[in-house]
Amino acid sequence: MSSAAWSPPARVSGASYAAVAVTMAHYKAADSKREQFRRYLEKSGVLDTLTKVLVALYEEPEKPTSALDFLKHHLGAATPENPEIELLRLELAEMKEKYEATVEENKKLKAKLAQYEPPQEEKRAE
Repeated sequence: MSSAAWSPPARVSGASYAAVAVTMAHYKAADSKREQFRRYLEKSGVLDTLTKVLVALYEEPEKPTSALDFLKHHLGAATPENPEIELLRLELAEMKEKYEATVEENKKLKAKLAQYEPPQEEKRAE
C-alpha cells in the first residue's frame, strides 16, 4: 500500500459546481442527440445496409485493394435504380453497337479501297 494518506475530495465551491453541472448537461445533450441520430439511421435502414455491405466485405475471400471502392460499388448497387439511369444504359449499349458496326464497315471500306489504289511503294516512285 502507498504511504500517502487518503483524503476526501476537496469541497466544490458554488462556481465549480455550476461548471460541473453545465458540463454534465452538455454531455447529456450530446448523448441525446447521438441517440436520436442513431435511431434515425436505424429507422431509415442505413445501419442495416451498412452492416450488410461490411459483412460482405468481411466475407470476401480475396480482399479488394480498395475497400472504399468496394463499399461505393455495393452501396450503389443497393439503391433502387433510377429510370433515367436505365435509359442512359440502354442508349449507351445502342451507341456501342453502332460504333462497332461503324468500325467494321470502316475496315471493309479500307480493304476495298486498297484494291483500287496502287501500293504505297508505287506512289512514292511516281
